[in-house]
Amino acid sequence: MTTTTMTTALEPLQRERLMELAREVSFPAGTRLFEEGRRADRFWIVRTGTVCLDLHVPGRRPAVVESLGHGELVGWSWYFTPCVWHLGGEAMSPVRAWEFDAGTVRARCAEDPAFGRAIATWVGRAVAHRLHSSRVRLLDLYAPYGSGGLL
Repeated sequence: MTTTTMTTALEPLQRERLMELAREVSFPAGTRLFEEGRRADRFWIVRTGTVCLDLHVPGRRPAVVESLGHGELVGWSWYFTPCVWHLGGEAMSPVRAWEFDAGTVRARCAEDPAFGRAIATWVGRAVAHRLHSSRVRLLDLYAPYGSGGLL
């Protein structure tokens, strides 16, 4: 598990507070959960299945930059204004997930500073992880051979 999974990122009390706001949802394979550039007003934690994140590449098919599975946070764009998706997301297999309303979670973060810090740290780790994954994947796909050395 990575630091982007709910169980490794949040303490039990924080997980409980977050899960009070959860709604169970499911998506068949091939369902687009969100599109790059559109309003980000919710997020998910995967229970079962796989969600792939992709990036629009002009003149090409979207580039898949990461696959997310059990316990992982799907979506971080909801946390930062202007709350617009930076990537797209699609269910690659049937997905069961917990869905959260972004506004409700942000309000809980504001009313409970310790909870808010935990969520901010979790989302920040997810952003850093996705940025790194996207960079590596795009270098794999589009850079000349040998140009993708990591610092």
